[in-house]
Amino acid sequence: MTETYPINIWINEERLEKLQKAGLAGMAKEMLAGLKVLPVPNTEMQKDEILKLFPMAKFDSATTKSIELLPKAIKDKIFALVVEKKSLNVMDEFIKSQTKK
Repeated sequence: MTETYPINIWINEERLEKLQKAGLAGMAKEMLAGLKVLPVPNTEMQKDEILKLFPMAKFDSATTKSIELLPKAIKDKIFALVVEKKSLNVMDEFIKSQTKK
């Protein structure tokens, strides 16, 4: 199985409602004290592209193996794409949309 590197998006009540309408509420994982995150998977190539596009982002190779420190606006765009496509496999399209600018 190929290893994936998630971008974890925190899920509040408003986002949970949108996930439920998209049929993806079951994809959110409970983390701390009832708080949920939506792990949006990335391949190694997508991870490298994200880190190149957003130099402020960091890859936590020691503990979570996740992409951290993306600005909220970027995570909002990824979340909107997940809801629109009703899928977690949106990173190719997201990266393509960011490189056109």
